[in-house]
Amino acid sequence: MKRIAAQGCLALSMALVGVYVALSKPMVAALPVLLLAWLRFGLGALAMLHWLPRPVGEAPLNAQNQRLLFLASFFGNFLFSLCMLLGVSLSSAVAAGVIMAAIPAVVALLSRLFLKEQLSAHVGVAVVLGVAGIALFSWAPQRAAEAPPAGSAWLGHLLLVGAVLCEAAYAVIGKRLTASVSPRRITALINLWGLALMTPLGLWAAWGFEFGAVPLPTWGLLVFYAMAASVWTVWLWMTGLQGVQASEAGVFTVMLPVSAALVGVLFLGERMDGVQMASLGLALAGVLLATLPQRRA
Repeated sequence: MKRIAAQGCLALSMALVGVYVALSKPMVAALPVLLLAWLRFGLGALAMLHWLPRPVGEAPLNAQNQRLLFLASFFGNFLFSLCMLLGVSLSSAVAAGVIMAAIPAVVALLSRLFLKEQLSAHVGVAVVLGVAGIALFSWAPQRAAEAPPAGSAWLGHLLLVGAVLCEAAYAVIGKRLTASVSPRRITALINLWGLALMTPLGLWAAWGFEFGAVPLPTWGLLVFYAMAASVWTVWLWMTGLQGVQASEAGVFTVMLPVSAALVGVLFLGERMDGVQMASLGLALAGVLLATLPQRRA
């Protein structure tokens, strides 16, 4: 039962990430990326002030955990937010869904390298399938109404690949942290680091910005984005990591590209043609291959 609950937390976490990745498309049209990221961390910090104190019975943070908290925030919050928001602004929610389908394979590779979790050779084939899906989507012709400005699509796709690497690093670092720090405190502390890293850039973006010109629905989306990105998804992910290995947790990141693509198609007016669906199929085939159970001697 504990394992099933952990898997449910992981699946729900990644589904929410996919939703806010897709919904970031209308937000970046109304708010500068740096300002949006800064407001996200600020709202999250206010919501989690009561999660900062050390729980009774939890050991004080040692130097290694302090470094891991910073790295988790740097890769999973700071860099991921910048790469994801800029990448989506230069491409589309569907593109984000396809490219981020490579996350499970990358998590599996990093788990093998840094956590020494046992992986089989089919992970390499999974990575090839994921890259093939990304390449196919990038080369697919886009409709004039949906295509980003000339030359920006490749940059958007490259930034989304960077977001994939950041999310995979975050998953592996998080597994290390959950061995000695509670999920709530991890969530609050890495958000606080994200706020510190983003504040100089956020203040610069806020200088002279016309806040009154932002539509009211966008502020509502911002509150949802802040709570989902800074609080709910991080807590759910860290809670789930307590019950499974990092490589197994990578299975559930499949919910991210699926939910991002569905939101883009169902709510943002984006469409998927045959080539794009085939590219998503290739990426998801890599996901399935990377997460096959391994035979033990």
